[in-house]
Amino acid sequence: MAEGKGNFSEDGEENLKASFKKMVASQNRKKKKSGGFQVMGLSYSVYKGIMKKGYKVPTPIQRKAIPLVLDGKDVVAMARTGSGKTAAFLVPMFEKLHAHSAKTGARALILSPTRELALQTLTFTKELGRFTDLKSAVILGGDKMDKQFSALHENPDIVIATPGRFLHVIMEMDLKLSSVEYVVFDEADRLFEMGFSEQLHEIISRLPEARQTLLFSATLPKSLVEFAKAGLNDPTLLRLDVDTKLSEQLKLAFFSVRADDKNAVLLHLLQSVIKPTEQTMIFAATRHHVEYLKTLLVLAHIPCTYVYSALDQAARKINVAKFRKKKVMVLIATDVAARGIDIPMLDNVINYNFPAQSKLFVHRVGRVARAGQVGSAYSFIASDEVAYMLDLCLFLGRPMKTAKDVYTDNDDKDFVYGNVPQIIIDDQEDVLRSIHQNSEAQSEQETCNKAYKQYSKSRPAPSPESVKRMKEMSMTSLNCHPLLGGIQDGEHAKFIDGIRSYKARQTIFEIGSTSKTRSQDIMKSKRQKHGTVIEKIKQQTSKKQNEENSSETVERNKLEETTIDEIKSVFTTVLDPSRKTRKPRTQGALQFRDESYIPHRAPDHFSEKGLGVSSFQSQADNAVLDLDADEARSVIRTKNNKRWDRKRKKFVGNEENAKKRIKTESGRWIPASYKTTIYKDWLDKNMVKNQEDDGEYRNNPGTFRKGKRGGRKGQKDGRLAGRKSELRNKEQILKQRKQKQKIVERQKKGREKNVKRKQNRTSRKESTKIYKERADKDTGFYYSEKSSHL
Repeated sequence: MAEGKGNFSEDGEENLKASFKKMVASQNRKKKKSGGFQVMGLSYSVYKGIMKKGYKVPTPIQRKAIPLVLDGKDVVAMARTGSGKTAAFLVPMFEKLHAHSAKTGARALILSPTRELALQTLTFTKELGRFTDLKSAVILGGDKMDKQFSALHENPDIVIATPGRFLHVIMEMDLKLSSVEYVVFDEADRLFEMGFSEQLHEIISRLPEARQTLLFSATLPKSLVEFAKAGLNDPTLLRLDVDTKLSEQLKLAFFSVRADDKNAVLLHLLQSVIKPTEQTMIFAATRHHVEYLKTLLVLAHIPCTYVYSALDQAARKINVAKFRKKKVMVLIATDVAARGIDIPMLDNVINYNFPAQSKLFVHRVGRVARAGQVGSAYSFIASDEVAYMLDLCLFLGRPMKTAKDVYTDNDDKDFVYGNVPQIIIDDQEDVLRSIHQNSEAQSEQETCNKAYKQYSKSRPAPSPESVKRMKEMSMTSLNCHPLLGGIQDGEHAKFIDGIRSYKARQTIFEIGSTSKTRSQDIMKSKRQKHGTVIEKIKQQTSKKQNEENSSETVERNKLEETTIDEIKSVFTTVLDPSRKTRKPRTQGALQFRDESYIPHRAPDHFSEKGLGVSSFQSQADNAVLDLDADEARSVIRTKNNKRWDRKRKKFVGNEENAKKRIKTESGRWIPASYKTTIYKDWLDKNMVKNQEDDGEYRNNPGTFRKGKRGGRKGQKDGRLAGRKSELRNKEQILKQRKQKQKIVERQKKGREKNVKRKQNRTSRKESTKIYKERADKDTGFYYSEKSSHL
């Protein structure tokens, strides 16, 4: 009975503390539609960290998301890059966790797609929560596993990780995630684009059901909606700044450039247009482009650094730190740096290769003009990239403006597509020629050209409407861009454009023809005869292309777009301030209903509910009849069939792949390489208590072995038999200190004895010397120290 009363009193105290905390938060939360962080009911330690960070007024996503998260709801938040999404999930996380807990394990989990974003979130967590005693740990791919094991054994409250390495650590340690109550998927759409869907589903299956889950993303693809349906409980969709997509402070410029002239325009921008005190990020298509541009800028005496995914993790960290600390003002990167990385006060972005996806362009240029700052984005458009630029116009809902002849100061020069003067390219030709005399730059340029051919084959095709509009556009009528317009002479530009657009009206057979030659008459009759046939074939091919394009657009829209019905089926409440509510219909309005109409259902509707029946059609679709596999050669050929592995970037055999995969608790197949003996070896090396040894360790993974000192009999674990424990109690520490003190005193006494011996020796020598001198003076006899004789 006494024990029951004690437990009841402890539970009652915890309930009283929780109710008191809620009461204080409700009293602090003022009933206002807008305001600062002080009206959200935050505790003093969290509010002080926000003020020290320099935040005074919350952004729209923070103002809408933080109250919803504090109420305990699952939230899917959509906002453009640079809108303050990181603080929107960190502030309520600090408020919910409140203080460090020594009994339970990790209580918050933040999953990020890249190493750089995870490290940035870690620094942001430490800065924003400096006045709370919450501990945080980071688990990243490429780092040593030993450090990550020890970090988890220190019992952190917040774990920031990338999905692949976190699942690896979970399986190595057999880690239980029962204590996790707050989960965040940062840049969730990027997590699925990078192929982490299996890892995310496996992590979700291991998490407890009584948790709060948040998804923060810039877009909402179908895969993310399905994941929210499976992993979230009655989520609330929060859509902000979806219509604008880009910051109003961002200035866009598009330059029509030949592929061979991009280097010249890049050097001119960095040397003449962009100030040397401004930071610039250059985005390229492949890592070979990054290496080539790095060599090009270094030889042009422009200090720069670079980042791409295949680079060593330590080198990536060092290069990004150089750029952040402004030791170098130019950073060349692939799309690995296009998402989530926050470079404060970044001024410019240059798209050396225009991205094939409009969403990727938004994320690239979203690195600038963040938190109310002004920025610029320059894009080089080659002839094969014009259709992607037109796709971007459709995606953003903004018309493309071509450059004019004359501009005034009041004209809007944003989102303008213009030509580059030939004088700029001619000025940089000598510099580029001298650079390409270097053997390293020449070889890198060749590999860069080969890599671009492979990249152009693998990138997605533009929309047919944009291709059609691109063919209708006349590139020769483009004027010079206003940013570069003051450089070129008008007559010189017209002369060069005339040479470019020149097309001969006569063939080689008609040049210099006379009355004696019949070549001119023959070509005229040929044109009359075959002209009608050529026009008919052109009309037929254009009709076929239009039909194919229309069918492709329909299929594309079915696959990619997320419809409003799908959003409504997953999210019960949708907060979208940009959409206005429609007025209800009047009662007198006529309503037509077709009796023969059959409502549409999704093809997997009954299978989702468990009512699906295996029909003959489904069995016939899955059946495969191989008539050629009777022979021995064909059997071997079917066994050796390989498939393309997106993650490993090579062809993989099916049998090899099946052997290297294991089935997890949730029923999913993941690579078997996750499970090794690294963790057991680490336990043996550091003499740390394992999870299986004691039930208390499961609740507290940071506990080490604490037991009596002794030999093999006093220790239960066979692995640790005969080894002394490194942890000591107070008595052992005092005993050790006394022993050290005795040794010090003994050494001190020994030193004093040695000093006395030396003094005695010197005094004895001096006395014998004096005695000898006296004897020589008085008697003249010889005296020896060993034996005295006359």
